Amino acid sequence: MAGGEAERVPGPLLFPCDLEAIARQIDTAAGVSDLAGSAARVDAMVALLHDGGLKIERIAKLVGDLNKRLIARLWSLLAPPALVANGCLVVMGSEGRGEQLLKTDQDNALLLRDGFECPGLERIAAQFSGALAELGYPPCPGGIMLVNPLWRQPLAAFREALRDWVYGGAPEGPMHLAIFVDSRVVAGDATLLEQALDHLDVILDRTDVFFARFASAIERFDAHANWWHRLVARGDDEALDLKKLGTFPIVHGVRALALQQRLRATGTQERLRLLVERQLLDPLLARDVLDALHFLMGLKLSCQLRQKQAGRVPGNLVRPSELATLERETLRGALNIVRRFRGEIHLRFRLDAL
Repeated sequence: MAGGEAERVPGPLLFPCDLEAIARQIDTAAGVSDLAGSAARVDAMVALLHDGGLKIERIAKLVGDLNKRLIARLWSLLAPPALVANGCLVVMGSEGRGEQLLKTDQDNALLLRDGFECPGLERIAAQFSGALAELGYPPCPGGIMLVNPLWRQPLAAFREALRDWVYGGAPEGPMHLAIFVDSRVVAGDATLLEQALDHLDVILDRTDVFFARFASAIERFDAHANWWHRLVARGDDEALDLKKLGTFPIVHGVRALALQQRLRATGTQERLRLLVERQLLDPLLARDVLDALHFLMGLKLSCQLRQKQAGRVPGNLVRPSELATLERETLRGALNIVRRFRGEIHLRFRLDAL
């Protein structure tokens, strides 16, 4: 949606999911209630486009552009013009990487120009997070939101936080750094984020130990060593977590490789492209990893849409017994690719030595 224009999808679209209509509704919204209607239409659009067979990466691009527009409009409605001009509002997580489909937990931050003070900033941050919750973005359980003072600071304080995440001994440091490097500017002065990332490039520890510690987060979640047998056993009703088992190891492994090379790209697909371009990753492995990621994103979306239709809360869990034969077989292939990629990350960063 570059240049403020909504991207047009080929083929007929039902009016509730017309992209230009949604974009206009967002741009003219006078309050949170108006934006709530737009947010609901984005969700309806996702279901329609997925049912219509549009590639998952294109759906994610359309969703990302509309959500960025929506959050920027919300910020402009709640934040004084001086705060908008002297701050940089960013989204992180899957939204920052451009890989979000249905709405997930809030992951956002606000960098402020050094010396700028905004009366009532705490209240504005609370209103912003509350409004996002009304729009369907649940609060982040880990507190990665503007309401947490750690994630709304002047640039100088963010620089110190980055140094602490790199050199400090706090266990959450590497994960906070991982979250931050996925930042995507939504509104305000983008140079504030650029300056923070420039500082990160300067202070980033060049040692293998640091990058091994950073990359080791791929072991953060249980690897479900018995997943192969559970996919073969048709009567197995124990749920698999698609994020922990599949998408997170891909996303974080690629993120670790990109950080090691000081790549500024945030999306997994673009990071893979740059790694291949620089001959830092085997092209065939990169292709397989990207295919696996897109399949897992699509399967997760299909399962979540079925969960919504059944009146259940959408999540990352999928029961093998509920998958069609082709889904099970393709999932098994995708997870084999994930396992191969995890092995590559283990070798690259010598994780066995930790």
